[in-house]
Amino acid sequence: MKIKGITDVFFDLDHTLWDFDKNSALTFDKIFKINQIEINLNDFLVHYKAINLQYWKLYRDEKIDKDVLRFGRLNDTFSVLNHTVEKEIIQKLSTDYITYLTDNNYLYDDAITILEYLHKNYNLHILSNGFEEVQSKKLTKSNILHYFKTITNGEDIGVKKPNPQIFHYAIEKANTNIANSIMIGDGYEADILGALNIGMDVIFFDEFQKPVESNIKKINNLIEIKKYL
Repeated sequence: MKIKGITDVFFDLDHTLWDFDKNSALTFDKIFKINQIEINLNDFLVHYKAINLQYWKLYRDEKIDKDVLRFGRLNDTFSVLNHTVEKEIIQKLSTDYITYLTDNNYLYDDAITILEYLHKNYNLHILSNGFEEVQSKKLTKSNILHYFKTITNGEDIGVKKPNPQIFHYAIEKANTNIANSIMIGDGYEADILGALNIGMDVIFFDEFQKPVESNIKKINNLIEIKKYL
């Protein structure tokens, strides 16, 4: 069923449009070779993904800053794998990761198709918790920046989703209102519950089919947005 009254569509970026896992894995492969880190990449990634999520939750909740996040997620992963890496090398890996992350810019299937479809009838926006300097490069290098009227990152105002402040800030920046806006993202707590908390409509990009409330609009791939918009 098509949703009526929507004029403005807010997208999360990582894990929603930009294929973070694929691009991140390619980046780690590159920086490990550059820094001569002899480790099984698949083993590393299995542990890193879970540890990274924990650090991002702490960062989102304002309990750590981005320097702690960038160092800690690597240091903890190496520790779990009993792989000794000097602190200075971890710092360099942390920097190299951000430097090379946007060398790969794979998008999810049908990302361009759905953006091309939507932008003819809606104002499109990015609402992300990511780091401003990295997110802008992702949008530019993946050639999707031109689809979006506004870009809001957590660093812009010092709070992150699901904090209501960032949603209100993004809506005001977009010169729209809650009733005419919808949030599309993969983060159930950050994107979906955060938007619902201020009365904003949502579409949950449920790639991994997580158990959630049955009345929430869900998609498993981006092209399914056409069912609602």
